[in-house]
Amino acid sequence: MTTVTAPVTPRERVARLAADHIDDLQRGYLADRSRAVAALARLRRGAGREAGQLSDLWSLIDTGPLHRTPDGARPLGESELVRAEDALHVALTLYALHQQSRRSGMHQPDRPDHRRGLGAAVRRMMKPGEIDEPVHKRLVRAGTAPDLATLAQRLRDIVVLLRREDIGLDYALLAGQLYTWQRPGGADTVRREWGRSFHAWHDKPKDGRPPLAAGVTADTDTTSTTDTDKDAS
Repeated sequence: MTTVTAPVTPRERVARLAADHIDDLQRGYLADRSRAVAALARLRRGAGREAGQLSDLWSLIDTGPLHRTPDGARPLGESELVRAEDALHVALTLYALHQQSRRSGMHQPDRPDHRRGLGAAVRRMMKPGEIDEPVHKRLVRAGTAPDLATLAQRLRDIVVLLRREDIGLDYALLAGQLYTWQRPGGADTVRREWGRSFHAWHDKPKDGRPPLAAGVTADTDTTSTTDTDKDAS
């Protein structure tokens, strides 16, 4: 029987490339290798800033694999390449900020028994059964960002809090989400992913359902708001 393998999607290609870069940087940084330490210091300067603003970073983020086409896939179009490059820039620079002065890896893969998506990471900053409104509002504001530049700035604010609390994040997953965010309709998809992640971080009770925070129902969208977001900075 022949097994048909689905072609790798552009989002998956972005996530895998981000994982390759970050895994290498994280191993080097934790081993105190000078090359990795210096690379993270340079990358941190780009956190919250648009790709291309700092020419010093061009040699640090190798996007060459995006120009090669895996078996069964199709070449990425120009707009897809731009989205992929921008997503990688934001994810890697935020990781560099998160890892600063931390002696354990802040990039941690998301698994069913080890939730490390953005929503789960934000939820872990809160006391069990409670919603910390100022922290929750940061996730809401990220979810309502009007463009990638604003989203990068708001994610930077969240990463600073995660770093302070020593809470890890799956930056490969985030890179893929940042790619999707830039596609038409993609922001809604990513907001839903962050909302599900927010609810799913808990250990599961005996009935198999994750417990919900106080005042939050299963169909609550934790990353959207009906209020007009006037702050686009």
